[in-house]
This record gives sequence, structure tokens and C-alpha cells, in this order.
Amino acid sequence: MTVGTSPNSQLSILKMRSSQNHVILRRRSQSAATEMQSAIRNRQSAIARRLLLFDIDGTLIHSGGAGVQALKSAFKERFGIADDLHDIEIAGMTDSGIIVSILNKHKIPATNENVSAFLDSYVHFLSLELPRRKGKLLPGVLKLLEKLKSRSHLVLALLTGNVSRGARLKLEHYGVWHFFEFGAFADDHRDRNQLGRFARARAKEKHGREFAASEIDVIGDTPRDIACGKALGARTIAVATGRWSRDELAKYQPDFLIDDLSDVETIIDTLGW
Repeated sequence: MTVGTSPNSQLSILKMRSSQNHVILRRRSQSAATEMQSAIRNRQSAIARRLLLFDIDGTLIHSGGAGVQALKSAFKERFGIADDLHDIEIAGMTDSGIIVSILNKHKIPATNENVSAFLDSYVHFLSLELPRRKGKLLPGVLKLLEKLKSRSHLVLALLTGNVSRGARLKLEHYGVWHFFEFGAFADDHRDRNQLGRFARARAKEKHGREFAASEIDVIGDTPRDIACGKALGARTIAVATGRWSRDELAKYQPDFLIDDLSDVETIIDTLGW
């Protein structure tokens, strides 16, 4: 004898089966989402992290002579001497190194007190000079920084001869300070070739890992930037947007040499950023 099921029983069975199917589909969907997230994480971890260390003057910006005029004004205010600084090497030097050269030229003791007083005046006058000058961001800089900042495997930082206060004044004035996590500055050491180790140490503090020399790029516009990168064992990228021509920079054998930063996509592809 066959026992039939009532319409209500059939409806209950259909509801149960539908509910079970929804559970299975939900589990499959969750599993697929988890697998996708895992794949994304694996892909991101497979992309090598890089520490990009940028110079400022002649690489990211031209200040329109604000820095040199601030040095002249500071020297006149602190020591009562007018000097056009025509015989003082400035490009690629650290601020503290420039100041010591000026003091030595005039046979003024380069004591910590004199250097600090000079730097304080310099930063003050720099804040006044920047708005007066027709400086600019160099070609491609803003677009490049925006692209690089969006890539989680890249760490953007500064390696510059500026003191930290001067670096911030300059880059805030041109609207790009916020792109950089940290930096190594003239406050850290008078010798530019020593600044790389400070940058590496700060990268480790911020990211909890040591960046190998092979994972670091130093980007700058002078032979001193190239030498600094080589002293660190990093990859060197020279940009001919400062006072040194492409041919002059080539003599110092950077790993890459480019005219400017305007061809953003090609630069990113070529350098593997």
C-alpha cells in the first residue's frame, strides 16, 4: 500500500531542500571569496617590496633660488657678512656641509653652536623666500608620486641634503610632503654618503623588516646622489633635471639615467615599480 504525502508535507520538503541549497551556495560563495582573498594576498606577497629614496632639489622641485637666497640672508644676519656664495658648492651637498664650507671660507669656527645658529636663520629665511619665488614641481613628479603611492609594495621616503625642517617647508609649499613616510636628512649626518643607513633604519622601524640593498632605489639629479646610492649598494636612478646634464651624469655610471620624470608609465614599467 502506497502512502501519499499531503500538499503541506510536500511544501515543507521543498522549503527544506531550498534552505539546504542556499546553505550550500552560501558556503561555496564564502569559500570562493576566501580563496580569492588568499590569492590576492599571495600575489601581493610575491611582488617584491622596494624602498624608494628621493632627493628633493633638482629631482622633485626647483625652488626658484629660494634656498640659496635664504643662505645668503642667514649668513648676513648671523655674521654680518655679505657673500654671493658663487664659489661655494651647493648642488648635492648637505645643508650642514654647505654651512661649514661658508664658515671655513670666512675663517669662522664651525662650532656646533655656529652651525645650529646658521641653520635656524636659514630655515627662517627659507620660509619667507619660498612664496616669493617662481619655483615649481618638476615634470611628471605629481603624477608619478600619485601612482607610486597607490602601490602597496612600494615605500616612498626621502634621502636629501636638506635639514628636515627645510625639506618639509619646500615639499609642503609644493604640495607633495604627504607622499613620503619618512626621510634621512642633513640633521642625521653632514656626509651625504652616510644618510642611506639612517633611511634603512627608519624603514625597518616603520615596516618591521630590513630592506636589502638590492631592494632600494636612490633617485636624484647629481653625482652626489649617485655616489650616495652606490655607497649604500642600492640601485641608482639619475634624473637630468638639475644643473648636471645627461652626459655629465653618465660619467658617474648610474644604473638608470633619464631626462625627466614625465613619462610616468614607461618609468614605472622600466624600473619594475
